[in-house]
Amino acid sequence: MTEHRAEYSSERALHIQVADSLGVSRESVRRWVMQYEVDAGQAAGVSTEEREELRRLRAENKRLREVNEVLKSATIFFAGELDPRNR
Repeated sequence: MTEHRAEYSSERALHIQVADSLGVSRESVRRWVMQYEVDAGQAAGVSTEEREELRRLRAENKRLREVNEVLKSATIFFAGELDPRNR
């Protein structure tokens, strides 16, 4: 698509043509082009690769927090079991 930009009077006209051809909204095409430009280093923003890494790290962070809570609960339980005052 980007190689055909010169054939259209504006970016908007290009987006409309592509959107009509694909049966999607013009906004979808505009966002795809913006993300392509970010991924290609032609525009500032968060690349698809960076976004995927953030998603993965957030999921891992959530999992680690959950594991940490389980370990805290187990520590409290076993500390109570080992306390001689509880016998």
